[in-house]
Amino acid sequence: MYAIIETGGKQFKVSSGDTIKVDRMAEEAGSVVSLNKVLAVVRDEEGKKNKIGVPFVKGAEVKAEVIGAVKGDKVIVHKQRPRKVYRKTNGHRQQYTALKINEILIGGQDGA
Repeated sequence: MYAIIETGGKQFKVSSGDTIKVDRMAEEAGSVVSLNKVLAVVRDEEGKKNKIGVPFVKGAEVKAEVIGAVKGDKVIVHKQRPRKVYRKTNGHRQQYTALKINEILIGGQDGA
């Protein structure tokens, strides 16, 4: 079973036990967050028990534990003008929050 959630303007396919990196959140490490923007919940491959939201599934939520703040890979930005003496190099590391998915709930019940 898995769910498709939206957080920070991005969509993630998650199942119980997964670890994902989302945009920086204000919550502290060890706290539990509830992600309410669930776009779809897939229970079986035949499609008999699947729920698709319009745009979100009513009553569905994903409980996740905040692992902590992490940084992404360094991205090098290099600017240069041709035939001029202009060169500039800069680096950037995006800040993320790591979440461990605990359970997927539909209508207050475990989705299994």
